Amino acid sequence: MDRRALKQEYKNRQHPIGVFRVHNTVSDKSFVGTSINLPAMLNRQRAQLQLGAHSIAAMQNDWNQLGADAFVFEMLDTLTPPETPGYDPADDLRVLEDLWLDRLSPYDDRGYNTRPKRTA
Repeated sequence: MDRRALKQEYKNRQHPIGVFRVHNTVSDKSFVGTSINLPAMLNRQRAQLQLGAHSIAAMQNDWNQLGADAFVFEMLDTLTPPETPGYDPADDLRVLEDLWLDRLSPYDDRGYNTRPKRTA
């Protein structure tokens, strides 16, 4: 295959959609998030930490102090999208993420996520 065909094949490939976690195995802190392309998002998280450019300062500080071996990058849960044309996974991802946030509670001393604001 030529380069153009490989590129097109990659664009057309279905990527895993779902919830990921960056887990600090030393402190047991976690960051939980969602993505429509889990492998790409996990690579992005790792690259930002390696470059010292992650937007979550506490996680970046821990990475700088403890090193890469203290962190695990994992897919927690995936969605199987329906065959419906134009399917938008945003609502399903939000529900799935909320389930994992409730389960792991990665806030304050337990994690790097920002605690959600409560609405009255």
